[in-house]
Amino acid sequence: MEQAAWSVGRVAKRCGIKVSTLHFYEEKGLIRSWRNAGNQRRYKRDVLRRISVIKAAQKMGISLAEIKNAFAALPDSRTPTTEDWQLLSARWRDDINARIAYLERLRDSLTSCIGCGCLSMEKCPIYNEDDKLAVKGTGPVILDRT
Repeated sequence: MEQAAWSVGRVAKRCGIKVSTLHFYEEKGLIRSWRNAGNQRRYKRDVLRRISVIKAAQKMGISLAEIKNAFAALPDSRTPTTEDWQLLSARWRDDINARIAYLERLRDSLTSCIGCGCLSMEKCPIYNEDDKLAVKGTGPVILDRT
């Protein structure tokens, strides 16, 4: 039973996070605990893997909402297995590649155009004659083209 009853402090120390982070993850529905007879939070050992997945995904720029959705899609909201991680990371890899491509386009456009059609830069090509881009939205809509 000892392995199934990890204290908040023990989990936090083992995962290298603050106790408040555990509380936050729990509040967001990413991890679960229960209360013992002394009304103290207790965690099953598998919370360590869930937190590891959360931390890895966050380092990749995946939002907590996306992580929660991924966990919720697992059968019985189980802790991700190795196979689950392979599927999750492949899906997130596609998102990361799309963000990288967007950032590369943004980087390559920085010196020639800010993308809004403001015509305030000497090198700005006249992309937005008569403000035709207004129908596409506000801000740097040229940069958002794929």
